[in-house]
Amino acid sequence: MLFAGTVVYWSTVWPYVVAAVLAGLVGVVGWRLWRTDHLLKSKDQVWRREDEVRSGHRTLNEVDRMSGTEFEEHVAELCRRDGCGEVQRVGGAGDDGADVRGRLPDGRSMVVQCKRYAASRPIPPRDLRELAGSRVHFAADVAVFVTTSRFTDKATAYALANSIVTVHRDVLGLWNKGTPLTGLFEINGSGQGDRAHRVRWRNTYGSRPQGRGRGRDRGRGGTSTPGGG
Repeated sequence: MLFAGTVVYWSTVWPYVVAAVLAGLVGVVGWRLWRTDHLLKSKDQVWRREDEVRSGHRTLNEVDRMSGTEFEEHVAELCRRDGCGEVQRVGGAGDDGADVRGRLPDGRSMVVQCKRYAASRPIPPRDLRELAGSRVHFAADVAVFVTTSRFTDKATAYALANSIVTVHRDVLGLWNKGTPLTGLFEINGSGQGDRAHRVRWRNTYGSRPQGRGRGRDRGRGGTSTPGGG
């Protein structure tokens, strides 16, 4: 009698047990597949970002060969590409610290300073202060500083404290590649790399990207042209 009851019980319950086990297995397999896919996508995103930087840097070889005026025209064209309006290159003698002026897609007025320096010549705070004055002079809503070089730590701190958008060499590579100007605003003040990145920079360009201690704000080995910052 007990045996018969057991048989009847399991004949009724076992489909549910099997279904529960299968559901658990499906859940585990599904979770593992999702996790694997997530990790692969994360690695792919990192790889794509690094590839974008490398690709952008390839275009910087052409930028390095530009004159100061040509660099200003290049920056103005990138602004137009990203939907900015009323874009004009105004750099030259008596430009009051502005090389490019225009309006962002949302209508805000902007003033842009361009510095086509050698990669080994960092941008000091005094150049940022000049741009801050230019923003006041033109009553611009946004100030953007674009360079083929980098910014010293003090220059970056000054820019962040005064809401100046800094586009250094690494970020310029992304901009060349297709990242919109307004997208660069979100990473303002970042991207100049850790110690290992700075070592690679020094090995590539033959000078420290950011000075340490005495003379850190003195740019050396860089060139600029009249009207080109």
